[in-house]
Amino acid sequence: MPSADADFADLLVVGGGPAGLRAAEVASRAGAGRIVLCDAMPSVGRKFLVAGRGGLNLTHSESVERFPARYGAEPERWTALLARCSPTDLRAWAEGLGVETYIGTSGRVFPRGQQAARLLRAWVSRLRTAGVEFRMKARWTGLERNGERWRVDFADGRQIDAAAVVLALGGASWPETGSDGRWPEVLAAHGVAIAPWQPANCGWECVWPASFLAEAEGQPLKNLAVRAGARTVRGELLITRYGLEGGAIYQLGRELRERPELQLDLKPDLSVDALLARGSDWQRDWKLSPAAAALLEHFGDVRCATAAAASAKALRLDLTGPRPIAEAISSAGGVRWAELDERLMLRRLPGVFVAGEMIDWEAPTGGYLLQGCFATGDAAAHGALEWLALRGGADRARQG
Repeated sequence: MPSADADFADLLVVGGGPAGLRAAEVASRAGAGRIVLCDAMPSVGRKFLVAGRGGLNLTHSESVERFPARYGAEPERWTALLARCSPTDLRAWAEGLGVETYIGTSGRVFPRGQQAARLLRAWVSRLRTAGVEFRMKARWTGLERNGERWRVDFADGRQIDAAAVVLALGGASWPETGSDGRWPEVLAAHGVAIAPWQPANCGWECVWPASFLAEAEGQPLKNLAVRAGARTVRGELLITRYGLEGGAIYQLGRELRERPELQLDLKPDLSVDALLARGSDWQRDWKLSPAAAALLEHFGDVRCATAAAASAKALRLDLTGPRPIAEAISSAGGVRWAELDERLMLRRLPGVFVAGEMIDWEAPTGGYLLQGCFATGDAAAHGALEWLALRGGADRARQG
């Protein structure tokens, strides 16, 4: 039995971001008993709302078979996770809350009217109606085994005894939303292997000459092919005082962490010969944007048209490192996959499940981040439901 000085929950969800809210939703729909959701902040969904400032990119419309590759490691796991909670399921979920979705020109999926706040309000209302109890300003500090249950501790001295626990505390980016990355030491004390935090989907720093910044700071670079390591992507970049931002560089975080060097193709749809056929005056004839022209002039070889064309097709930039993790859209690092079974349960802590950015995965922007949080939250909830069913059966057998 739970102790007299501790509250009790059949399922305790720690973390009120998309992964935690999804876990509570799935469990409440299945009738998991008393479900308590705790969060360190005064309200839930703060990073969800931050994502909403850019339109709330829920998921992507590309074939679900292509999604696992976007997450890099563990493609078989992601195939299974997305089979249970797919992009189609996520769109149906939003529409079930009264918010229609649409596909943008890039293939990304958004709620109609960019209504992140409305979607979150409807979601929380649904959870409250289903009986989920919310405990705000409850910062998780630890857990320990308490008989057949887990004793979960909070910074204000409160304790909750839970038959199953879903941890969804987030990564280390956007700490002002509550995902401050302070939890690894708690799980590490239990022997859980944690990959160190690294910024993902972030800008990268480059030492620009003052003369270059005077020409190009704040200027976009459009329709580029950007290469890092063995990977090339198409997209856009933005020149900033400290380096580069933009979707193209966000997709290359893994490669840049190995070797911080970019190669830019400023005219990916034209060959060297095609550029030269346009004329020998690269500034006049090649129709480069102001930012691209400034890059070529300051970092390329423009002694002759042939050299300039070769530089335009393979312009090398050395980067000095990523921007701070607090500025990053997301983070890499967290609980290593080897620590989790197929239900996302910690092998060392039976009955404790992990979801969302707490797990060591990363994905590019474009809807893959939220899709990953929903899919892992969904899977952790189903794992907890299975665990609760098994514990209930064991309890009944003992009572018999």
